[in-house]
Parts: sequence; C-alpha cells; structure tokens
Amino acid sequence: MKQVLSVLVVAGVSLAAPLHLAQAADMADMNPPLSVAQQGTGAAPGGLAGEDGPVQQTPSVLNLLREIETLKAEVAKLRGLTEVQAHQLDTLDKRQTDLYADLDLRLTELAKQAKAAPVAAVPAAGSATPADAQAETAAYDAALKLFREDNFSAAIAEFKAFLKTYPDSALAPNAQYWVGYSYYALKDYKTSLAHQQKLLAVYPASAKVPDAMLNIASSEIALNKLPAARKTLEQLVARYPGTPAADLASRRLAALK
Repeated sequence: MKQVLSVLVVAGVSLAAPLHLAQAADMADMNPPLSVAQQGTGAAPGGLAGEDGPVQQTPSVLNLLREIETLKAEVAKLRGLTEVQAHQLDTLDKRQTDLYADLDLRLTELAKQAKAAPVAAVPAAGSATPADAQAETAAYDAALKLFREDNFSAAIAEFKAFLKTYPDSALAPNAQYWVGYSYYALKDYKTSLAHQQKLLAVYPASAKVPDAMLNIASSEIALNKLPAARKTLEQLVARYPGTPAADLASRRLAALK
C-alpha cells in the first residue's frame, strides 16, 4: 500500500512540473522582458514611467519644449520693442513741450515789440499800449512761466483765469492749448483730450490747431485708442504738411507701425 502511494505522489509531481513550466512560458509571451535601456532608466515600454523612474522624453515632448522656449524669446523681444517705442514717444513729448513753449514765448515777445514800436512817434501825453493790453500780456506770461516750471496745476488755473478775463484775446487759443497740455502732463488724458478738442471747435483757424491735434493723438495713445490716434496723426500730416507738428506726427506714425 505504501509503495502504491509513493508511486502516485511521484507521478503527481512529474505531471505538475510540465504544467507549471507551460504557464510560465505563457506569461513570458504576454510580458516580454525589458530592454537594456529600459532596465537602466526604470522606464516602462511606450515611454510611460515606471513606479520610481522618470518620464521618458519623446520627440513630440522635446519639440513642444523647443516651441515654448521660442515663444518666450519672442515675448521678451516684443517687450523690449514696446519699451523702446514708449521711450521714443516720451522723448518726442518732451521735445514737443520744450519746442512749443519756447516758440510761444518768442511769439509773445514779438507781439510785445510790435505793440511797442509806434510808441516813439506818439506824444508823451498819449500811450499806444493801453494798460489792459499790458495786463493781458502779463497774465499770459505769468501762466506760461508756471507751465515752464512744471507747476501744471497752477498753470491750468492761471490759463483758465486768462480765458475768462480775455476771451477775445489773440492769445486765447494758445491759452486753451496749454490748459489741455497741462492736463496731459498731469496724466489726466481724458480731460486733456476734451480741452484740445474744444480748441479745434472754438478756434478752428488758429495756428495752434496742429499742435492741439498732436496732443490729442498723444492722449489717445495713452488711453490705448490706437486706431483713433493713427487717424488723428494721418489727418494732421495731410492737413498741415511741413509744420513741426506734422513732422512729429510722421515719426509717431512710424513708431506705431
């Protein structure tokens, strides 16, 4: 009896061994062994990460990274160009302010000389320059002096007072212009725009109209109304060619492109 049991056990083991090997072979077919490169990096087939290994970088991922770096470089370049253009516009604004303030002062001096010229031929009892004309010129000069000193709030008050006192003065369009420009200097672009538009409406024949249009375009740029600014500058160049304001307008148009 014991001998029979021993034979059966040995036979069972012999039958089980081939079955186990067959199952192992089937599993090997279903899960092929990792390549040497995959074993070294711990990466699973197909570029997927193993439990502890890093993600394998496929060509598509590398291309995406390169595109991102290219976009970053382009953004940095555009920012640099924007800063350069902003600096150019600021420089043009400063030149415009200095140019027209000096020009305004010279015109005022010429007006004084023109009024004073006939005085020598007038008898001492009379006067060719009335006291109110002298007061008018003095009031304008005082307001312009405040502007040149960058005291813009005070200049606005003085120019407005001048316009109220001398609404029919030949210097009224100039005073209106400097009110608008003073608001621009204070970065109150909406108010500046309104005052310069008022100059165009009330004094359309004034020599200050080109300057006012240039300042309108500056305010529109500051308010991010670029299409309107381009239109204003183009109109300025077309209507007043050869003027200093038109020359500056051409430069700004080039900077906006």
